[in-house]
Amino acid sequence: MPVWLKIITAIVAVALVGGLAFAGFWFIRLQNNISKAPLNAGGSGTEGPVNDATGRMQILILGSDTRDGKNSEYGTSDDSTGYGKSDVMMLMDISEDNKRVSVISFPRDLLVNIPACKDSKTGREYPARSGVMINEAMGEAGIGCAVDTVNKLTGLEVDHFMMADFNAVKELSNAVGGVDVCVSDAIYDPDSRLRLPAGTSAVQGEQALAFLRTRHAFADGGDLGRIQAQQGFLSSLTRKIKDEGTLSDPARMLKIADVVTQNLTVDEGLASVPTLLTIGNRLKDIDLGKVAFVSVPTTPAVADPNRLEIAEPAGSQLFTALQKDVDLTDPTAPTTPSPTESPSPSATPTETEAPLPPYNKALQPVSVANGSGVPGRAQEIVQALVSGGFTQAAQFEAQAIAQSGVYYGANYADVAADAAALLGIPASQVIPAPGVSGVQVYLGSDFTSGATYGSGSGTALPGDIVNQTAGDARCQQANPELIVR
Repeated sequence: MPVWLKIITAIVAVALVGGLAFAGFWFIRLQNNISKAPLNAGGSGTEGPVNDATGRMQILILGSDTRDGKNSEYGTSDDSTGYGKSDVMMLMDISEDNKRVSVISFPRDLLVNIPACKDSKTGREYPARSGVMINEAMGEAGIGCAVDTVNKLTGLEVDHFMMADFNAVKELSNAVGGVDVCVSDAIYDPDSRLRLPAGTSAVQGEQALAFLRTRHAFADGGDLGRIQAQQGFLSSLTRKIKDEGTLSDPARMLKIADVVTQNLTVDEGLASVPTLLTIGNRLKDIDLGKVAFVSVPTTPAVADPNRLEIAEPAGSQLFTALQKDVDLTDPTAPTTPSPTESPSPSATPTETEAPLPPYNKALQPVSVANGSGVPGRAQEIVQALVSGGFTQAAQFEAQAIAQSGVYYGANYADVAADAAALLGIPASQVIPAPGVSGVQVYLGSDFTSGATYGSGSGTALPGDIVNQTAGDARCQQANPELIVR
């Protein structure tokens, strides 16, 4: 072998060995950084494991208020008992085609029903609770209880979770060289120690954390203003990472990955470097205009006006849209039904019943319950039923629900099937109900227009459901009480 070829061969061999050693070092380092916890705390899912590369995926993102370790300067351990409370709670929903992401924020003051949960470490079981702030869900039984609570509230099945603490925000903002945020006026919040001039500033470290933690600096000083500021921060961070090509720069990605994994707790399914890299790769080419930031619709709670509850029908409309994988930036865009939306053979009421003799439609007791949230909606459906021969149709207002259905009493299966077919309601949503006299068409927030189910403008959603997209650069409105004159 010529001397020059031997030299080149040796150089290539050294480079390969060095590269493998470098990659091995970083793999082991990042893998050892990761902390993990169970995905659930008693709730069991019906869906199989998601394909991390191609499947539709929901990740619950939590910010812990724990004061342990590096976070002790923000209070004592008494300020955050047990596993700590979720200071931030967002559900990130990645579409199967990797073309859009929805980020849904849950106010920590939101009152919800927390299911029964079991602490995987101690084995202690905690009973279900009603009307409890959502940020308390993980305080006793751990992160899995927060996941189970969101599943129960939304009707979804969260695939993964990521939980970070205060220190993660500081170190990540430092790693990217600061994040641009904008405020309408100069402000100072003594509680969070946030101090910013009017206009755009690059925040990092303590000021980045203060921007995300402040409860008083924005809008009217409530939790909803805080959520919009958090969404604005994440939008700006997303733009910076994408515009600067960070996702395509191995050196910068390793630096950020090192910072993030040192301050991150994930479920077993995410607790590997290849999985985290796979998900990161899914996000790198998404159009910023298709990264939608949304707040769960809320209203002051009846039981306590200082707390919040889900606003209906907007809340049910949002959760229905999420279940159907609707593009929140364009609800009229077509969606591909998931396998769970296909009619179940066991749900078809007439499959196992003997054929019934013909009946007179004009004599059948059919009522329309309006749970759509749209005033006068029942009258439209009554007219459609009358036109179809059900001339005895009646109507009344009812409690808001997400999904429409046709319910029937004994001996009315055939009438219910025909009424459902007339309105285009799937057989899987025709349900026996012994307490119903005759047939009841119950309208939900998924059937708010037209006389045929699934027609019209698609899934109903409030017009302002999207607060902003990652492509929007917005200024936060300062709380007048904290403006520096």
